[in-house]
Amino acid sequence: MNDLEKGRAMKRISFLIPTYNEALNVIPLHDAIVEVLKPYADRYEYEMLFIDNKSLDATRDRLRELCARDPDVRAIFNMKNFGQFNSPFHGLRQTTGDCTISMCADFQDPVEMIPKFLDAWEQGWKIVVGVKTSSHESGLMYFLRGIYYRFIRAFSDVEQIEHFTGFGLYDRSFVEILRTLDDPMPYMRGIVSELGPDRMEIPYRQARRRAGKTSNNLFRLYDAAMVGITSYTKIGLRIATFFGFLVSAASLVLAFVYLVLKLAYWTRFSAGTAPILIGMLFLGSLQIFFIGFLGEYILAINRRMLKRPLVIEEERLNFPDTPKPGGKD
Repeated sequence: MNDLEKGRAMKRISFLIPTYNEALNVIPLHDAIVEVLKPYADRYEYEMLFIDNKSLDATRDRLRELCARDPDVRAIFNMKNFGQFNSPFHGLRQTTGDCTISMCADFQDPVEMIPKFLDAWEQGWKIVVGVKTSSHESGLMYFLRGIYYRFIRAFSDVEQIEHFTGFGLYDRSFVEILRTLDDPMPYMRGIVSELGPDRMEIPYRQARRRAGKTSNNLFRLYDAAMVGITSYTKIGLRIATFFGFLVSAASLVLAFVYLVLKLAYWTRFSAGTAPILIGMLFLGSLQIFFIGFLGEYILAINRRMLKRPLVIEEERLNFPDTPKPGGKD
C-alpha cells in the first residue's frame, strides 16, 4: 500500500481540549495521549485541538511550543474568557476528524479511557460517553453534584445523563449536527441527550487534578447549574405557579376563618399583630425567591435573543486556512 492509499485508509481522530490556566498540564497531556495512541499508529492519524479561554498563566506559551513541535497540534486563542460551555462547544465544531474525543486538560478525564472509546466507536456507536461512578474530588461536592443531576433528570422533558461532564467520543455525523445549531448558550450535556443518537455509557472513576488549581468556584458552579435548569426544565415556573395557587387558596381559607371568629366573638377575639407580620415576611421572602428564579429564565431568554457569537477568536495556530473572523463557524 503506497502512502496515498494508506492515508485514505486511516481514520482521523480529533481531540478537543479546552484550557484555562493549564500551563503545567498541556504538554504532559499531549505526551500521554500520543503514548496511548502508539498501538493504533497503523489505523489512526490524529489532530489535537486546544482552545484556550484567555489563560492568565503561561498556557499559551506552552501551546505555542507544542504547535512548533508537533504539526498535528492546533490551537485557538480566544480574545476573552467566554465561559466553560461556549469555548468547548465552539472548539468541537472546529475539529475535522472522523470522530472527536473531548476531554479536560487536567487529567481528571483519564487518557486510559481513549482505547475504550475507540473500541466502542468501531463497534458502531456514534456517541460514547464517560459517566463518573466515583471521584477523588471532595465527597461533599460529589454528593451535591449527584443531587443536582438527579433533580434535573427528574424534572427535564429530555432524559439527562447523571454524572456526565462532556467527556466522551462524538462521531463526525453528530458534530455536523452541532454545526447547524444556533444557540449562544449551548448546554452540551443536554444536547447529547436531546439530539444525539443512541449512545454507549462507560463508567470511570474521576482522577485527581494532576497540577494547578481548578477555576470553578461557587458562582461558576451556580451559573452552570442554572444553564441546565433553564434550558431543560420548567420546574421553576411550575413551582412558582402551583405554590402561588396553594398559598392564595390557604390565605382565602384563613381569612374566612378569621372573619367567622371575629364576628362570633367580636371584641373578645384578637389574634394580635405578630402572626400578620410573620405571614407578611414569609410571603415576601417567597416572592423575592421566585422573582429571582423567574429572572434566571428571563436572563437565559435575553442571552439567546441577543444572538452573540459563541466566542471571538484572537489567534489560530497550525490551521491550514485563514483564521475565521469573529470566531464564526
